[in-house]
Amino acid sequence: MTNRQVVAAIFDFDGTLVDSDEALVAPFITLGVPREQISFGHAVAPECERLGISLDAYVDAYDTEVTRPFPGVLAMLGSLGRWAICSNKHPKSAQAEVTRLGWHPEVAMYADAFDWHHKSLGSMLTLMGLSAAQVVMVGDSNGDAECASEVGCEMVWAGWNPRVRDSDPSERLLEGIVLDEPGDLFALFPGLRLVG
Repeated sequence: MTNRQVVAAIFDFDGTLVDSDEALVAPFITLGVPREQISFGHAVAPECERLGISLDAYVDAYDTEVTRPFPGVLAMLGSLGRWAICSNKHPKSAQAEVTRLGWHPEVAMYADAFDWHHKSLGSMLTLMGLSAAQVVMVGDSNGDAECASEVGCEMVWAGWNPRVRDSDPSERLLEGIVLDEPGDLFALFPGLRLVG
């Protein structure tokens, strides 16, 4: 079943558009955090605080040159009409990576836009001039599902990330479609495709 109302995609960044799990983990490990204490989908500042490290030290240790888009992401982004990024990532790291990748989202909001708390979609919808019914949230974590649930928009899971594909569905906050490939978005939401 397709939803023709949806005209814009809002993407989480890490683990959704780019394969960055190891890049995110590396600074924590460098700073002495045991790997088993690290998890994904959190706002960067509270996570650094939880793990007992400095946010500045984490950002300084983060390598903005190593992440790569998941297979199929570049083609999918090239076919999208309207798209945005909503991420818990530190703006310094995120902006460096987005610039390196040559991407130009309509709107990009990072951790500082949410006063360093967990991201949300309300202000992004306002900036884009869209209602919740007109967007789909694409993500890889329960934090992304919370964003979608808060505003009542569609949510799909980035199953091209092996961590999502191999996860137990019962651990997901929202049931929903797990996409195999980024381009599968267009079958569900034909209004996303760039026209012209």
